[in-house]
Amino acid sequence: MSTEPPQISDLGRAVDDVREKIQLLVSEEIALAKAELTEKVTKLIKGAVVGIIAGVFAFFALIYLLEALSWGIYDLGWAGTTHYWIGFLIVAVLLLLFGGIGALIAARLIKRGTPPAPAMAIEEGKLIKETLQNPHPYPERVPGGDGAREARR
Repeated sequence: MSTEPPQISDLGRAVDDVREKIQLLVSEEIALAKAELTEKVTKLIKGAVVGIIAGVFAFFALIYLLEALSWGIYDLGWAGTTHYWIGFLIVAVLLLLFGGIGALIAARLIKRGTPPAPAMAIEEGKLIKETLQNPHPYPERVPGGDGAREARR
């Protein structure tokens, strides 16, 4: 009697078992990743909601703070006794001044960041293209320059 057919069937069963275990492992890893992602997204959403609520409270507190500043300027006596609006005008001018300075700084920062082109990646792409078009695997190096570029000139 030959023991070869049972070995082949045992090998087939072993391969099937390994395949099933790998599929189970992959599906469990995917389920774990989904669970972790769901937990993290839930925490991010909760944090964002609490942050928004805190921002609303801070915004209204700022309104009252500015109002108090306006009345405080009026109480200093600069506006006389009946012209309380001058305190509000001074606060409004200060807010416009700070807003203008902030807008100028923001415009400068935005101008520095544009255009958002990946300059280094584009340069590397050009070099790769030149290298692929060059029939010589090792172009001769020209002193003081890039070998692939300078050798063609």
